[in-house]
Amino acid sequence: MDLEKQPQQPTAPADTDVIRASDADRDRIADILREALAEGRLTADEHAERIDSVYRAKTVGELEPLVRDLPSPRGEPRAATGAPYGYGPEQSTGPAENLVAIFSSSTRRGRWRVGARTNAFSLFGSVEIDLTEALFGQRLTVINATSVFGSVEIRVPENISLRGSGTGVFGSFEVRTLESADPEAPVVVVNGYSVFGSVEAKPKRGKFITDLQDRLRKHLDKHLDR
Repeated sequence: MDLEKQPQQPTAPADTDVIRASDADRDRIADILREALAEGRLTADEHAERIDSVYRAKTVGELEPLVRDLPSPRGEPRAATGAPYGYGPEQSTGPAENLVAIFSSSTRRGRWRVGARTNAFSLFGSVEIDLTEALFGQRLTVINATSVFGSVEIRVPENISLRGSGTGVFGSFEVRTLESADPEAPVVVVNGYSVFGSVEAKPKRGKFITDLQDRLRKHLDKHLDR
């Protein structure tokens, strides 16, 4: 038999169940989940559960079922005019900002650009995150807060949406839920837990975002001029 005349067998497609997931694969799925939460397709509890599964997944096959019932990010048209909020280029694939306080304190306040993800960890210390003067570069911001014999305090403007879910073990976890009347307002989601400590997220009375679009544009222009 002339082996050279035998038809070549097509290469079988790679089985996603056994392909190892990369960081980029996980971030892509996390982006879809963040967008679904912002649009109200997922509750805060559902989002937290799926995000936890995303970063535990080892293969692409484990990731795909987590977004099978969701559209791709920004897959649906949105109103192009009339929204009082303007967001800069999203940096959701960038590294999360980490605020750590171990027998110490860590504070983030004033005029700063909030990333899509922030991790706050307090061990016999205190972390304070004040978003009342912050610049939101994306609509959805997720804060993962952990307090062990310490405290994490988060303050937001009164006219954004604030959601979250967590657990207190011999401690307290409190998120004072807000729903903005504006569907395009920033959404802050606080997830986590406290052990013999406290995590608290609530609006700061008298603080509002009224000129977010102008503030963000001026912030970006200032850095571009450097």
